[in-house]
Amino acid sequence: MVLVGIVTILALLQYMVLGTLVGRARVKYGIEAPAITGDPMFERYFRVHQNMLEALVVFLPALWIFAYYMNAMVAAVVGVVFLLSRVLYVRGYLADPKRRAAGALTTFVTNVILVVGGLAGLVHKLLF
Repeated sequence: MVLVGIVTILALLQYMVLGTLVGRARVKYGIEAPAITGDPMFERYFRVHQNMLEALVVFLPALWIFAYYMNAMVAAVVGVVFLLSRVLYVRGYLADPKRRAAGALTTFVTNVILVVGGLAGLVHKLLF
């Protein structure tokens, strides 16, 4: 479970870094709070940060449920793939929003694996 904890902390750090990038972009592009629109490049930074939050809502509980009821090592490996998929998503989206598909798809797939696997582990525990 230690590796799952490390993946969790890395995901939270990744989210915090994206938040910092939004703050920097806010200054760079002259977008004063509470505005979230204005410059298309700022909006990209803002969206990748928000998208990370949207993905984390599924990822974090699913990661821990999968780890506890299925396999912690597999959960950690899938978690690392999730983290890499987020890097792919951010790089693609910041370059051109149309290039976000690979990162978005791998994020979705990792979350599906964790949710379905976690559910299977819970059902197995319930029945056996």
